[in-house]
Amino acid sequence: MSAPAVRTFLNIAAAWKLTVDEQRALLGWPAPSTFHKYKSGQVGTLSYDALIRISLVLGIYTALHVLYPEDDLADRWVRLPNSNPLFGGKPALTLMTEGGMDGLYQVRRLLDGRRGGWN
Repeated sequence: MSAPAVRTFLNIAAAWKLTVDEQRALLGWPAPSTFHKYKSGQVGTLSYDALIRISLVLGIYTALHVLYPEDDLADRWVRLPNSNPLFGGKPALTLMTEGGMDGLYQVRRLLDGRRGGWN
């Protein structure tokens, strides 16, 4: 399960044009050497925390593509300034990277609520 999860995460990271630091933040700040092993395909077994984080990112990505059928907008959304009080005018990515797992959960719940449920 770990290797496919990392591949999926890296594909989403590419679609969102995330920097290495943004990717590491979303994964819970693995050591740089560990992160680069992930990128090279040497994944091993991910921690429960990392798997949950990847699951949340995948849920956010899926919800965005349901809400915004235009792929470009769905993938840019995480970087767009957002007027929702949850974000305080900042992009969702700020909450997702600076808010830890709770930030990821908040964005996931918001988007799933907008699309009609947590699936």
